[in-house]
Amino acid sequence: MRRNKLRTILTMLGMIIGVGAVIATVSLGNGAKAQVEAQIAGLGQNVVLVYSGSFNRGGVRSGFGGAGTLTVDDALAISREVSGILNVSPEQRSSAQIAVGNMNWFTQLQGESETYLDIRQWPLAEGAMFTEQDVRAANKVAILGETVVSNLFPDGDAVGQVIRIKSAPFTVVGVLAAKGLSVQGQDQDDFVLLPYTSLMKRLQGVTTLRGINISTASPADLAPVQQQITDLLRQRHRTTPTTDDFTVRNQQEIAEAANNASQTMRMLLAAVAFVSLVVGGIGIMNIMLVSVTERTREIGIRMAVGAHGRDILLQFLTEAVSLSIVGGALGIAFGVGGSDLLASKMQWPTQVPMNWIVISFIVSAMVGVVFGLYPAWKASQLDPIDALRYE
Repeated sequence: MRRNKLRTILTMLGMIIGVGAVIATVSLGNGAKAQVEAQIAGLGQNVVLVYSGSFNRGGVRSGFGGAGTLTVDDALAISREVSGILNVSPEQRSSAQIAVGNMNWFTQLQGESETYLDIRQWPLAEGAMFTEQDVRAANKVAILGETVVSNLFPDGDAVGQVIRIKSAPFTVVGVLAAKGLSVQGQDQDDFVLLPYTSLMKRLQGVTTLRGINISTASPADLAPVQQQITDLLRQRHRTTPTTDDFTVRNQQEIAEAANNASQTMRMLLAAVAFVSLVVGGIGIMNIMLVSVTERTREIGIRMAVGAHGRDILLQFLTEAVSLSIVGGALGIAFGVGGSDLLASKMQWPTQVPMNWIVISFIVSAMVGVVFGLYPAWKASQLDPIDALRYE
């Protein structure tokens, strides 16, 4: 191996790339999974979401958000008649240009009830949440996301200030703690939170909701509450499972769907990495067969001075496993380094699992055994006399 350094390095290259690809893909997959789980957890704990729209009537079809089919009365009925519920927050959304003095910023408007931050478990950085009285009276009060604050109030002093939304003055009563980007790259801090009544009556002039946020007492209540809400809304809207004009999802369903999608991607990437490992193993077997042919006379001399077939087999098998293990170790370093580089340069989430490092090392040794066994066996079966006469 030392006499043929270049050939040794090229032989190990397949293992280096294969193992490095396994480590990098698994760390990227785990990082993406952790980020998705964090985003799902960011919805709050034990959350059920009701979306407006999603209907099929008379050949006219519409998905989520296609029609305003939920009302404030629906939200009140859910709060009143469904058991196992902690909080209910009717939701409406819009967008508008926000102005303060000579500063302005286009952002999202989100109308909610006073319980919204409890449902989302989203703390305030400063100030206080608007009250139930603010919701009832449709008061002109607002909670700002961190991005809006940084663009409208460079000095950071936002609480107590007055902003103008579509020429209507709203008093800032609080600032939300920063959440950063979502998995899709959307800025979760770029919005203004208002009482849903204020958004609907003072800014939009609508009577329907975009959705309803609901929290339950425990995870065990999610499925029963979801079914109760579905039954109640079907009764109120006079729909059937084929004509529902709403969609009800719970947090566990959303998490499972996201995990299934990421699992499929991880399996695809792992399959590509596995192919790289197989190619690396074939490269080792090919080089070892060439080595056996080149060293036929050496094998004959060893057998002539007393070496047995098992000694020859162990010699070449050790070489193959050594190539594979060293290549695997370098591949692990390459994969970990590549993951760190992606995390620092491209801001991709990565999470290198220690168990996969151990697995990759063991697999690289097994590849050496599997693909080195045939060349080693072939060397051990050479006839000493023929080997000595080989030129």
